[in-house]
Amino acid sequence: MLFHNAELITIDPVIRPVYLEKNITAFALRLDKCDPIVSGNKWFKLQFYLEEAKKENKKVVATFGGPWSNHLVAAAAACKNLGFESVGFVRGEKPEQLSHTLKTAAAFGMELRFLTRECYAAEKHAVNKQLTTYTIPEGGFGLLGANGASTIANFFNEKDFTHVLAAVGTGTMIAGLAHSVQKTPLIGIPVLKGKLELEKAIKKLAPTATGSYQLIEGFEWGGYAKHPTNLLQYMNQLFATTQIPTDIVYTAKLFYATEQLAAADNFKKNSRLLLIHSGGLQGNQSLKKEELCFPLAGL
Repeated sequence: MLFHNAELITIDPVIRPVYLEKNITAFALRLDKCDPIVSGNKWFKLQFYLEEAKKENKKVVATFGGPWSNHLVAAAAACKNLGFESVGFVRGEKPEQLSHTLKTAAAFGMELRFLTRECYAAEKHAVNKQLTTYTIPEGGFGLLGANGASTIANFFNEKDFTHVLAAVGTGTMIAGLAHSVQKTPLIGIPVLKGKLELEKAIKKLAPTATGSYQLIEGFEWGGYAKHPTNLLQYMNQLFATTQIPTDIVYTAKLFYATEQLAAADNFKKNSRLLLIHSGGLQGNQSLKKEELCFPLAGL
């Protein structure tokens, strides 16, 4: 096992050393510790959208996501805290039983509107025409989301590390980091296939970024939110040795990929790696309680 237990380093939100082998040291930036609901990178991607909505005196914030979208939960909670009404357009027809994610979003006051997949894209365009409503793109994807994600770099000194690694979904976070991390190489681990489209999306959000980054495929584990038994076993093993909870969509794939890359000598001797724990732990609520050895929503 590549990662092992280590003492906490008290840096807000928390940087924790988790691996020391082959003269390589890896650290975890625990963004999941920032807030129990607006967790991980979600607040960073939401902050400038909500600031703009406040400046424009919008009363309602609308956004989009699937039935297990971390983004919907985070947006619902943030909107309630800031005094906005919220609407979540959910991809797919309304199920007989709402997912834990949608129940949580609704508990924070979000009005859920279910759309067939055919109507989903059309509604994304139509909602922008509502004068009282401010629209946040799905997953926070956009220049404001990337600008917000760039502020994650305020929580670490890139000079302390030889590489920064992060899981990649829409590409918003790594696009933001490419702006703010100037000299340290960034490594993105895509959680779903489609590297070429992902690279286009990142370039759209970071056309003038000076930081270098690369996407390393092969760690999708079957696609978005797929969680074969051996991935769950890995998550349990990782937690047993580090007390770091991970999620089935993003962070488990990031930690596993780092292990595999280190084992294959992708990092030089004395490398110091920073892994960005981007939260998303509520996504584990789709699992049965007995499948993980830690609480489904993390610690």
